[in-house]
Amino acid sequence: MSDHANIQHLEVRSGLPDDLRWLVENYPRESWQGHDNIHGMASMWLQRHDMFRELGGMLTSGIADYREGRLDARGFAQWFAPRLNFFLGNLDGHHNVEDHHYFPVFANAEKRLKRGFEILDADHHLIHEALERNAETANSFIRSLQENEDQQRFAADAYADENARLVAMLTRHLADEEDLIIPLILDRGDRALGID
Repeated sequence: MSDHANIQHLEVRSGLPDDLRWLVENYPRESWQGHDNIHGMASMWLQRHDMFRELGGMLTSGIADYREGRLDARGFAQWFAPRLNFFLGNLDGHHNVEDHHYFPVFANAEKRLKRGFEILDADHHLIHEALERNAETANSFIRSLQENEDQQRFAADAYADENARLVAMLTRHLADEEDLIIPLILDRGDRALGID
């Protein structure tokens, strides 16, 4: 894999490539909340992303509580299943709307960022695969709660590993997506972008 491809791959990159950061350099994160165009789509986008971060953190904490004996198997399964389903379903739906509606609108509005939206779209495919693996290992773990303690521990470890990988991918992706999209919205405004 070339250095150029490496910088784009979700699991190894440390941020967007420099040539896609010109807008975020003009609109750094610390200035976002005070900008006139933060209300509307930009604010909604950030709130949605914060929800995904919070849910990912809750799932990570929940599996740690179970593995460390602070939650029994039955209590954990009742707590875990609805939160996981909400997280996975909402994340998949959010990505579908972005891929089919928002990313094309944004890429058309600012052609110099087109490659950035291609990177984010590629991220979505990797994250979707990770969501499927996450759901599979979660289902295996929930089934294991009827089995012996060793099988439960093995399944909990497998799920914890998949969850950690998904949350790490998601954390990087959300930050990069915000660095590309929020400055564009701040620069142009919802109406000019056709998203109001």
